[in-house]
Amino acid sequence: MALRIMRLSEVKAVTGLSKTTIYRFEKLGRFPSRVSLGERSVGWFEDDVEAFLMSLKEAT
Repeated sequence: MALRIMRLSEVKAVTGLSKTTIYRFEKLGRFPSRVSLGERSVGWFEDDVEAFLMSLKEAT
């Protein structure tokens, strides 16, 4: 299974969350941690983002 990295624009589109909300949730431990891709570049593992979305679905 290949690990896929999602960039911020894709994470925002998939989750419907704003950049500010994503970073706030991450700080609170409610969203997966980002991974550094370079000096000024970050991303999130697709599996982690999908698990976050599933946890929202299960909470409703």
